[in-house]
Amino acid sequence: MIRAKIDKRLEMRFRELAMKRFGYCKGALTRAMEEAIIKWIASVEREEITFEGDPVEAIDGILSDIKIDAVELQHRIKDLWISKVLENVSNRH
Repeated sequence: MIRAKIDKRLEMRFRELAMKRFGYCKGALTRAMEEAIIKWIASVEREEITFEGDPVEAIDGILSDIKIDAVELQHRIKDLWISKVLENVSNRH
């Protein structure tokens, strides 16, 4: 579920067009929202993402606030990964 606060005029225009396109029935806003999100995702995915600078320095900057060493970080990641795998396995049964 996505919740977002948008401009009131934008919301009213969206509702009006959603109802015109999909009818004045339950699910019209959902269908319009899904269509809008799909189109937005497609347009963003077509954009070329570029990175300028040294990627190692960027990663170092991102990790600078982490106050644990690399070995401890690896153990925590392993534990998190195992918990997610076990969660997915238990959800299948």
